[in-house]
Amino acid sequence: MTKCWVKASDDSGFPVRNLPFGVFSRRGEFPRVGVAISDQVLDLGLLAETGVLKGSHWFASGTLNAFLSAGPRIWQEVRERLIHLLTEPSCRPAVMPALVPMVEVLMHLPFHVADLIRFQSSIEHETNLGRMFRPPGDPLPRNWPRMPIGQYGRASSVVVSGTPVVRPSGQLRGLGGADPVFGPSTQLDLSAEIGYVVGVPSTPPHVLGTQAFEDHVFGVVVVNSWRAQDIIAWESTPLGPFLGRFATSISPWVVPLTALESARVVPPAQDPPPPPYLLARRQWGLNLTLRVELNGRLLSEPPFATQYWTGPQLFAHTGVSGAPLRTGDLLTSGPVSGSARSQFGTLLELTWNGRDPLGMPDGTERVFLEDGDVVRVTASTSGPEGGQLSLGEVTGVVRPAVR
Repeated sequence: MTKCWVKASDDSGFPVRNLPFGVFSRRGEFPRVGVAISDQVLDLGLLAETGVLKGSHWFASGTLNAFLSAGPRIWQEVRERLIHLLTEPSCRPAVMPALVPMVEVLMHLPFHVADLIRFQSSIEHETNLGRMFRPPGDPLPRNWPRMPIGQYGRASSVVVSGTPVVRPSGQLRGLGGADPVFGPSTQLDLSAEIGYVVGVPSTPPHVLGTQAFEDHVFGVVVVNSWRAQDIIAWESTPLGPFLGRFATSISPWVVPLTALESARVVPPAQDPPPPPYLLARRQWGLNLTLRVELNGRLLSEPPFATQYWTGPQLFAHTGVSGAPLRTGDLLTSGPVSGSARSQFGTLLELTWNGRDPLGMPDGTERVFLEDGDVVRVTASTSGPEGGQLSLGEVTGVVRPAVR
């Protein structure tokens, strides 16, 4: 077992075999790149300035994009150097000045988002939608098990965990076939997801397959894709959701794929078999458990291992037409849901479109989110040396609509 000399916090989820990257600042200072270790942040910019760590040009700005674009050889070299610095007692005097307690820092959006690509990779979630809105036929559209279904989102809508979310307004379907009305959404929903962060860009017209996933994708974040279900219901025909998916919150820490090696599992069987460009040589199902909390109450624990489409397949499908991938592209999984109600990743499913309201500790009920509600989504897995490895959390409080 690798022994880290940094004082351990038993419940932090950030052991030395994790080392997720993020951007932080202290009061009155500019944002800097750091990694999480236990309950502290290691200032990589300071280590680079003092010559303890190579790569000042990667860590000098308040974004990870330069480091993300450096590629897997650099990612691994930096990771190995950090593990050495944090486990070799003789390095302690040089490293200690760069450790900052997490309680003293403000976390920022970790990277500049180039494109936001939203997928729907959970067969359980898509089946639930089909049973709700397309009975009594086949709940899955014919194309769904044959390719990852995705759409472009708005990169400007991505915010870091802790950013308040303002209830959106838009056109809402009128009652009984009446004309639509304009007003605040009354069906505000959450969506517990995982996002893949692209590091190395592709070079058009070269098309990347699943085998290039680990050469281009740096790591993952926890995602809450906020959605106004009533706006979506009216606007979706014929082009699909637009204004209804109005904000995307992500965790401040990007966990490297390397840290998740021990979490890899065989994904569910795919029937029919996917076309050759979606076949993966390495299995990249991930045994992650998400937790969805509303105002402190645990609502569900969606299992990510049941996702039908995996990260390499989402990656390969995104670029198969020849469109380039760019540093900072964010590929989200879509709602993560399991087969049981206790594993659903949206309120739409948990309340079955309002049929089964959720009781809250204060005696109230929820069908969708109310103003003042606080949503928290976390993700974790078992670490390679025991204990829990955290992917961090994404939180947000709902603010009233702007009048």
